[in-house]
Amino acid sequence: MITVAGIGPGSEDLMINKVSRVVEDADLVIGSQRQLELFQIDDAKKMVLPKLMVLKDFLLKNIDQNIVLLASGDPYLYGIANWIKREIDNQEVEVIPGISSIQYLFNRVGIPMNDSYLTSSHGRIPDFDFLLQHKTICMVTDDKIGPYQIAQEIKQRQQHRTIFIGENLSYLGETITKTNEKDIKNRKYKMNVVLITDEG
Repeated sequence: MITVAGIGPGSEDLMINKVSRVVEDADLVIGSQRQLELFQIDDAKKMVLPKLMVLKDFLLKNIDQNIVLLASGDPYLYGIANWIKREIDNQEVEVIPGISSIQYLFNRVGIPMNDSYLTSSHGRIPDFDFLLQHKTICMVTDDKIGPYQIAQEIKQRQQHRTIFIGENLSYLGETITKTNEKDIKNRKYKMNVVLITDEG
């Protein structure tokens, strides 16, 4: 059996109790180094997340093991649960939800999620003509399309938006910056989520 465990945005305080129980009962726990460090796991019971094709082969072959796959945020919100459900068809999969970094940012800046559009720029080119028809958008970004690039798309369409940039959310180095498409800095942003709104 495979359990995909949503561990939230990063802080142990934001993780649901069931995650610790399934990790303790697992034969093997797979995750990034940072994710694995959140738990007390014997070296023999943990594996650093490999590339997806290697992971797929491993999971398909190890059907007798009770495997927990750690997932940041919520596994079904642009997370690995979608991939697991699509690629692993020879065993039962349980998905434990988690608080997403998107949910966390909305709460930190005090803006309701109602009627917002949620998306990601990881490995994709967003349709900004479509996105910017919405009043509130929240996006998990990557190195190619991040906060600065999003701001340029807003300016090209002659819109004015308030932009919140959440970096390292729930970690000790958390930073939330409130800016707009004109004042945004062209720099590298760490582990970030961008909330774009007409409010604020």
